Amino acid sequence: MSAMSKVVRAGVGRKRVQTLVMVLTTMMSVTACILALGLLVAAQGPYERSFTDQHGAHLNVVYDQSKVSPAQLAAAAHAPGVTASAGPLPAVMVQPRSGPETTLPPAGSPLPSMTLVGRAQHGPMDDLRITKGRWIASPGEVVFLDGHSPLAVGDSMELPDLPGHPTLKVVGLATSVSWSADGWVAPEQVAGLTAPGTTPAAQYLYRFAHAGSDAEMEADHAAIAAAVPNGAITKATTYRPVREEANRTASTFVPFVTAFGVLGLAMSVLIIGVVVSGAVSAATRRIGILKSLGFTPAQVARAYVGQALIPAGIGTALGVLGGNLLSVPVLGIAHKALRGGLLGIPIWVDVVVAVAALGAVVGTALVPALRAGRLRTVEALAVGRTAPGAKRAAAGGAAGRAGAAGLMSRVQDLIGRLPVPRALSLGLASPLNRPGRSATTAAAVVLGTVGVTLCVGLTLSLSSLQGGLEADRTGKVVVQAPFDGSKPVDHVDEAAVVKAIESRPGTKAWYSSVPVAATVAGNTGRTEVVAFAGDASWSGFQLVSGRWFHGPGEVTVSAAFLRTDQKKVGDTVTLTDHGRNTPAKIIGEVLTTQDVVFTDRSSLEPLGGAIHAEAISFHIDLTPGADVKAYADGLDPAVSPMGLSADPGEAHINIVVLAMNTLAGTLTLLLSVVAGLGVLNTVLLDTRERVHDLGVLKALGMSPRQTTGMVLTSVCGSGLLAGLVGVPIGVVVHHLVMPAMANAAGIDVPDVDLTVFAPSVVGPLILGGLVLALVGALLPATWAARTRTVTALRTE
Repeated sequence: MSAMSKVVRAGVGRKRVQTLVMVLTTMMSVTACILALGLLVAAQGPYERSFTDQHGAHLNVVYDQSKVSPAQLAAAAHAPGVTASAGPLPAVMVQPRSGPETTLPPAGSPLPSMTLVGRAQHGPMDDLRITKGRWIASPGEVVFLDGHSPLAVGDSMELPDLPGHPTLKVVGLATSVSWSADGWVAPEQVAGLTAPGTTPAAQYLYRFAHAGSDAEMEADHAAIAAAVPNGAITKATTYRPVREEANRTASTFVPFVTAFGVLGLAMSVLIIGVVVSGAVSAATRRIGILKSLGFTPAQVARAYVGQALIPAGIGTALGVLGGNLLSVPVLGIAHKALRGGLLGIPIWVDVVVAVAALGAVVGTALVPALRAGRLRTVEALAVGRTAPGAKRAAAGGAAGRAGAAGLMSRVQDLIGRLPVPRALSLGLASPLNRPGRSATTAAAVVLGTVGVTLCVGLTLSLSSLQGGLEADRTGKVVVQAPFDGSKPVDHVDEAAVVKAIESRPGTKAWYSSVPVAATVAGNTGRTEVVAFAGDASWSGFQLVSGRWFHGPGEVTVSAAFLRTDQKKVGDTVTLTDHGRNTPAKIIGEVLTTQDVVFTDRSSLEPLGGAIHAEAISFHIDLTPGADVKAYADGLDPAVSPMGLSADPGEAHINIVVLAMNTLAGTLTLLLSVVAGLGVLNTVLLDTRERVHDLGVLKALGMSPRQTTGMVLTSVCGSGLLAGLVGVPIGVVVHHLVMPAMANAAGIDVPDVDLTVFAPSVVGPLILGGLVLALVGALLPATWAARTRTVTALRTE
C-alpha cells in the first residue's frame, strides 16, 4: 500500500463521526436532487410517453352492427389517413345499479349509464394498465376506468333490466390512454349483457397519420364516417380532450418541482461545501505534519480530495439507491395524477446527479486543500495549535485580515457584556470564530426555511383552491335528480321542493343551480350558462376579480370564457335563446376550470325560455349543530316522489392536489434533513476545534447543562436570522409559483388562495428556522456535555 493510500485511509478512519456526517449529508443531498429532477422529467410530456407505450388510439368508434356490414367496416380501416386499426370489439351500453355488496353508494342506487367492452387486457392497440386490483379472470367480473369508476374494487353492480338480472363484481381499475370505454368485461360476457332482440355494438380503434389538432381529428372522423352508411356510428370519441387535460395537469407540476429542485441543488452545494471544506480546514496541522514528512502541496491536495471522496462516494451511492427507492411511491402518485409518465428514475438522471455531487465534493475540497498545502510547514503546524482568530492572522498575514480579526474581537467583547449567563454569551459569540463557515451554514438553514415555507403555503393554497373548485358540490345536503342514464324526470315542482326545504328544521340557507339552453351571442357554443336561484352567497364559489351577481342583467364568468371570447370584467355580453336576446354585464370572474357563465334566473326572464326542472340541484346549508345525515334522511321522503333524492354533500379528494401535497412534503422533509445535517456538521467542527477550550471551561466549573446551553446558543442567532430571512423569501417564491401553476391549469388564483400566510402561520415558520438549527446542534451539544474534562484537555 502506498503512503498516499495510507494517509487517505487513516484520515477517513480517524474522524468517524465527521465521516459519517459527510456520508449522510451527501446521501440526503443526492436523494433530494434525484427525486426533484426525476419529478421534473416525469412532468415533461407524460401523456405522449404513455400513448406510445400503451399503443394509444386517436379515435374510438362504436358502430351499430345492424346498420353496417363487415365489408364496410373493413373498408373503414383503409380510409384516407388511417395508419392502424383494431377491432371489432363487442360493446354494449348498460344502465346498472349498485349491487348488494356495495356500501357507497347504498345498494340499489342508480349508477351512470356506461359503455362496457369485451376484450383482453392487451391488444394491438390501447393496452390497459391495472392500477388497483387485477384483470378479469372469468365472466361475472368487470374492470372500470380508473378515475371514473362509480364503484370501488370489491363492490358489485347489477343490471335489473336484463334477463336473469346479471351481477358483475368490480375486480380492478385500469388506465386507458384513449379512454376507450367506461369498463371492460370478458368477451363472452357481452352476450349476457345485451337486451333481447338486439345485437352488441362493435368498437373499432384507429390511429391516423395526422392527428395533432382538432381540425385534423375532425377530418379523420369525417373520413371514417364517409366509409360507412349514415347512422352506423353511434359514438365516436377522440384522444384530444384526454391529451389536453393530461398535459395541462402535467404543466402545473413544473413550477413547484422546479422551485424545490433549485432549492435542493443550492442547499446540496452549500452543505457539501461546508462539510468538505470544514473537514480539510480542520486538518491544517495534520497537513503541516505531512509536509514535514516530504509531501508536496499537490500530494497533500490529492490526499485530502481522496479523503473527502471516499465518504462522499459512499453517500452518493446510497443517495442514488435511496432516491430510486423513494421514487417508487412518489412517482406512483405522480403517475396516477398525470395519467401517465415515468414510474422509475431514468439512468441518465442517476448519472448526472452522481457526477455533479462528486464534482462538487472535488471542487470544494480542492480549494482549501491547495490553500493549506501552500502554507509553509512551520505555519501549518502553528495554525493547527492556535485559536481560530490567530489562524486567520497566521494564514493571511495581511493588515486587512488582522483588522477583521480585531473587529470580531470587539464584537465578542460586546456580546460578553450582555446581561445573560456567561455560558450563553460564549455561545452567542461562538459563530464569530468562523464567520465564513457560520454564514454558509446559516444560508443553508435559510434555504431549508424557504422550502418549509413554500410547502406550507402550497398546502394551504391548494386546499383552499380545491375548495373553490369543488364549490359546485358544496352544501351540507344536496337535493338533485339521481343520474342513472334513464329518462329525465319531468315537471318537478320547484316551489314544492323549496317549501319542503324551508319547512325542514335545521335549514339555514339554500340555492339551486341549473344549466339552461341559453347561449352567449358570438360564442363558439362550448360555453355553458348556469342559472341560480336562492341565496348563493355562502356557496363557496371564489372570485378572482369583481363580485358575484346580485340580480338580473349581471353575470359572473370563468377565466376560460374571458380567454375564449376575449372579454374582460366590465364588458357586456348578449344572452340569446330561440331568437330572443337580453344584455348582461360581466361583473366578476369566478374560479372554475370550466367554460361557464353564471347568472341569476331572473336574468333569463326576457328570453322566455323554460328551464329544465329535472336538471335542477338544490344545495342546503344547515344551522350550527344540525345533524347532516338525520336532516338528509328526513328530507328525502319529501322530495323522492318528485324524482329527487337528498344526500349529504361529499368532499371529493383531488388526486392532483393530493399528489402535489405529497411531493412537496417529501421534498421539504429531505431539504430539512439536509439543512439539519449542515448545522450538525458545523457545530461538530466548531466543538472539536475548541475541545481544549471546552476542557478549560469544564475545569473552571462549567456544568454539563451549561455546556449544552452554550453549544445550543451558538446556533440560535443563525437559526433565528434564517427564519427572519427565509420566511419572507419563501412567501415571495410561493407568490410566484402558485400563479404559474394556476396559469398552466388555465385559471387565475383568487387573493383568498394566495394570501394564506396569516400571523398564526408566519410566527411558527419564523421559529422553524430556530428549531431546525437547534435540532441540528443537539447531538454535538450532547457530545460536548458528556466529554470528560481530562479527555478534553488532552485532545488536540
